[in-house]
Amino acid sequence: MTLGTLCARDYPPDVPAPKPVTLPTPAVHILPNGLRVVAIERHSLPVVTLRLVVKAGAEADPPELPGAAQFVAGLLDEGTAGRSAQEIAQAIDEVGGAIQTGAEWDNSFVELSVLTDHSELAFDLVSDMIIRPAFAPAEVERGRKQTLSSLEIMREDPAYLADAVFNRVELSGTPYGHPADGTLESIRRLSVGDLRNFHARYYLPSNAILAVVGDISADEAFRRAEKFFGNWQGSAESDPPARRSVPSPPVSRDLSRRVVVIDMPEAVQTEIRIGNSGIERDSPDYYALTVANQILGGPATNRLFKALRSQHGLAYGASSDLVCHETAGSWEAKTSTRTLETLKSVQLVLEQMKRLRDHPIADWELDATRGYLNGHMALEFETSEGIATQVLDLLIHSLPLDYWSRFPERVRDLSAQDVWNTARARLDPDRAVIVMVGNVAGFRKELKKLGPVRIIPVGRVDLASADLERQ
Repeated sequence: MTLGTLCARDYPPDVPAPKPVTLPTPAVHILPNGLRVVAIERHSLPVVTLRLVVKAGAEADPPELPGAAQFVAGLLDEGTAGRSAQEIAQAIDEVGGAIQTGAEWDNSFVELSVLTDHSELAFDLVSDMIIRPAFAPAEVERGRKQTLSSLEIMREDPAYLADAVFNRVELSGTPYGHPADGTLESIRRLSVGDLRNFHARYYLPSNAILAVVGDISADEAFRRAEKFFGNWQGSAESDPPARRSVPSPPVSRDLSRRVVVIDMPEAVQTEIRIGNSGIERDSPDYYALTVANQILGGPATNRLFKALRSQHGLAYGASSDLVCHETAGSWEAKTSTRTLETLKSVQLVLEQMKRLRDHPIADWELDATRGYLNGHMALEFETSEGIATQVLDLLIHSLPLDYWSRFPERVRDLSAQDVWNTARARLDPDRAVIVMVGNVAGFRKELKKLGPVRIIPVGRVDLASADLERQ
């Protein structure tokens, strides 16, 4: 092996700049009942995807019934006024289709993909599930048992608890500061009437958007939308109210650091979450904070991974998430480590946050981040499902339809100073929320280094309570 070979391996190979992503311009048509229909022609494959979103997700859960939105969405394919759950499943299986239903924070959805020859069936099925769900008592009880079983399992998962507690503390006082999956108590309380009331209040054509993506013309998509959704009832008088705030007391943003530890004696590792409040999805700071988040803990190479994994061997992975909802958001670092290394890992995360806040970003690091974000963006639009999801995200948050086409340019125009200024305004490790889930006996003596700490035994955790603890 020559010296030249060794030296060549010290540096990554040169790669060309990513090709710009050219996205088709969606055609938009609004039905007389208020339903917006977005059509994107994509004839490379004989597949059509329908994704219908209702602009009400977990943020619309009644205060006393967290988990309602997810429960309603989960039952959409479990029977309608004219089809049983088995008949829906059989109709989709016979044509080789794929269906998904669910509720995110700001929307609920049904997505169905079929071969082009069966696109009319897709319109028929989606409209039937959205407009005429049965909420049959037998299906409701089956769904309830499944959800309760899942919640019982998740309560034993340190990662789930860490995410849920962080979200509860950081976003308290907003529509996002409750468990989206619900609690054992709320799921037990949900009645068929509650589900029907939620559906009647929010599942309205004027509160929904249908995306049709794939091997179908825009004119044909609009014609079929009119045929199958045109009779969907809903008027401006029955539109859902403005987004509400939950009654839990808001957390003042001028508080000092808040530290919550969930004591799980059987845990062999500690799950760690550290972060600050973030931004709304339509914030002008989104571009700069997306870059800053990639530098701190985004996919691929990032500072948290280098510090915790590469340099100190404390974790298998470390990352950060910029979570942006319609009216609130958070910026959260995440990792897990051995019990005895808990406080060392926490301090390293805080150090990386401080470094990003207090020191300028190097031009080479910004260039690498730009390249990654712009190159990776193409992966979000590889499939019809991905295109439908991204376009609907723009419409849900009232963003322009050319947003993603302009994203590379916006990122390229950012200077290192722009990114640093925005990060400094949002990142404050001295006033962060810190959540740890693990065996406190292994690191209790060191907790005083973080300031006042609240320790809650895992058996007393109540995610629906304002103070997180069962009384």
